[in-house]
Amino acid sequence: MSDTDFPVRHGADDRIHPWTRYVALGDSFTEGIGDPEPNSPGGHRGWADRVAEELSRGHRDFAYANLAIRGRLLQQIVDEQLGSCMDLKPDLVSISAGGNDLIRPGGDPDALAERLDATVQTLSSEGATVVLFNGPDTVSSVLGRIRGKVAIYNENLRTVAARHDAVVADMWSLRQLSNSQMWDEDRLHFSPLGHHTIATMVLDSLNVPHNLEPLQPKPLPQRSWQEARSGDLVWAREYFVPWVIRRIRHQSSGDGILPKRPTPGPVFGPADSVLPRN
Repeated sequence: MSDTDFPVRHGADDRIHPWTRYVALGDSFTEGIGDPEPNSPGGHRGWADRVAEELSRGHRDFAYANLAIRGRLLQQIVDEQLGSCMDLKPDLVSISAGGNDLIRPGGDPDALAERLDATVQTLSSEGATVVLFNGPDTVSSVLGRIRGKVAIYNENLRTVAARHDAVVADMWSLRQLSNSQMWDEDRLHFSPLGHHTIATMVLDSLNVPHNLEPLQPKPLPQRSWQEARSGDLVWAREYFVPWVIRRIRHQSSGDGILPKRPTPGPVFGPADSVLPRN
């Protein structure tokens, strides 16, 4: 999308863009896990809510639905969310899927990309703008062992995006995500600062002016090796072991969870303001 696709009136708290109905599809990442907010539907805010808040500025008729549910695999997202999304007739759709597949043994980045390609074709068939997320660079995280699979999936995803004229929200190149303050204490989801940073990147990818400012987190204090080891043991007990047990029992963190925003509606974010149209 170029700067000439829609006019921007600088100097006014008014954002002009071509979309009126945004639907977000995905798993815990899009649901907003790691960014708790009691006043948000479902108790989580997340990058998608933050993006919708900015897109709603100056757009009285803008509506937003979020169908994402934590723990979902790509095929589950297709089976459970794709049809509902198409029924809502969005003109902007985001889909982040495949991460939960890749962290499982046998997760095939090539097979996942083929499945995603058919999904994006359906999403774009009615003229909607589709936003795809590649995976972040996991080199310095607890998911470093799957870095190679993520890189292959990312390259396949770029091919899918090119085939269907989709927008790529480039998480791999978002080097700020290597900062530990961008991650939740479970080390698997993003913190409020991480979600904020990702929302900024998505809006920039869509070429939408916004009010989000890059935040400069203070560096973490240097920890002794004893403190670091103690923190690792706590993390393993509270987060990693329960995750392994769920895998063994074929359970999902999303079992029994419903979408937090199943129908499109107006956005009422903490910084949201609706201005009359000219």
